[in-house]
Amino acid sequence: MPPPTHPRSALSVTDPTTPATGTLHHIEIWVPDLTRAINDWQWLLEDLGYTLHQTWEHGRSWKLGPTYLVFEQSPALTQPRHDRLAPGLNHLAFQIDTPHHVDLLANKAQDNGWTLLFPDRHPHAGGPQQHAAYLENTDHFEIELIAALPTETP
Repeated sequence: MPPPTHPRSALSVTDPTTPATGTLHHIEIWVPDLTRAINDWQWLLEDLGYTLHQTWEHGRSWKLGPTYLVFEQSPALTQPRHDRLAPGLNHLAFQIDTPHHVDLLANKAQDNGWTLLFPDRHPHAGGPQQHAAYLENTDHFEIELIAALPTETP
C-alpha cells in the first residue's frame, strides 16, 4: 500500500460498483527496470483488455474490472532480479477465452522476448484438461495463459 504522500494516493476511485469481498484490488510487482517491464507487459495487458490506469515516475498500472496490476521500479528494491523459485510470487495466470487465442498470445509473447517454458509438453503442460502456455520474460517473471478445454458430456 502506498504511503499517504505517494502520487497514487491522491487518485480517487470512480467506479460506482462495489466489488465482491475477496476480489483482488491490485497486485504490485516490483521490477528491476521499468522501461523493460513496460515493453514486456504493456502489449500483453492491452491485448487482454486492460487499460492504462496510473502512471508516475517509477511505475505504471493497468486495470481490468476492479483489479489493477502495478509495475514499479522501487528505490527500496533489495535484489536486482526476481526469483520465481524463491518464496513469494511464482507466476500470474490469466484466463483466456479459447485455445486458439492462447496460441496467438504465446506466439506474440515469443516475438516480444518471452520464452516458452516446458516446450516439450506445450500446450498441455498443466494437464490434458487445459490448453495453456507458460512463458517467462527477461526479468524471470512467469505468466500462464490458460483456456479450459470443452468438457465432453456423456
